[in-house]
Amino acid sequence: MYNEIKDIKRIVIKVGTSTLTHQTGRLNIRRVESLVKVISDLKNMGKEIILVSSGAIGVGAGCMGMTERPREKVAKQAAAAVGQCELMNIYAKMFREYEHTVAQILLTKDVVEVPESKENAINTFMKLLEYGVIPIVNENDTISTKEAEFGDNDTLSAVVATLAEAGLLIILSDIDGVYDSNPKEHDDAKLIDIVENVDDIMDVAGGAGSSLGTGGMITKLEAAKIAGAKGIHTIIMNGSTPKHLYDITSGIPVGTLLKGDASK
Repeated sequence: MYNEIKDIKRIVIKVGTSTLTHQTGRLNIRRVESLVKVISDLKNMGKEIILVSSGAIGVGAGCMGMTERPREKVAKQAAAAVGQCELMNIYAKMFREYEHTVAQILLTKDVVEVPESKENAINTFMKLLEYGVIPIVNENDTISTKEAEFGDNDTLSAVVATLAEAGLLIILSDIDGVYDSNPKEHDDAKLIDIVENVDDIMDVAGGAGSSLGTGGMITKLEAAKIAGAKGIHTIIMNGSTPKHLYDITSGIPVGTLLKGDASK
């Protein structure tokens, strides 16, 4: 299976706030630099990469001198406005060092629900990839309303993968993959290497009310379902060591592979 995966050209990589930042909430510069270096090298190999990046609110909060992540919606939107600018500035500077150009795309759910704007988004992705640009995508937190929110960037990454007709979605997490039980509660929990049908393991995530499922594994499995319905494979892996992305392009198993099946 991984021999097929390694030859996929168009890949969406989703990176979350926990991967991008330290526990202090400030940017993990070493890890971001490593991620940018690996993605740049994958581009040099001939891969087409779209990066879905969280972190705007966290970075913005740090820039604004906040001691913790804001909870009030308006404060979150203000932090996102500052943080998105800073985050893109960092990405642009780092990717430029490896002679790659980035573009910013901010989406809300209503954009992809309206045929005309959805087509515009698709055309933009395709043209940027044609020119060798790395699209960097985030939800438009500054202006989005509750009705127009994706809710989380796992879902956003799956939507982006379908819009861009990617062959693979890689979700970088703070956990090695999907386990047969909660590894925080069970010492004997085993990593699941390959999942044929996402529905078969939804119970493992425990539902949205569990410690594993609240904004965590459940959203990643739901994202895999969205992508899988379009025949797009998903890999959930630990993002602490970005160089492990090389393993995937070398046909070496890493994390949990959730197979896509467009026939469902």
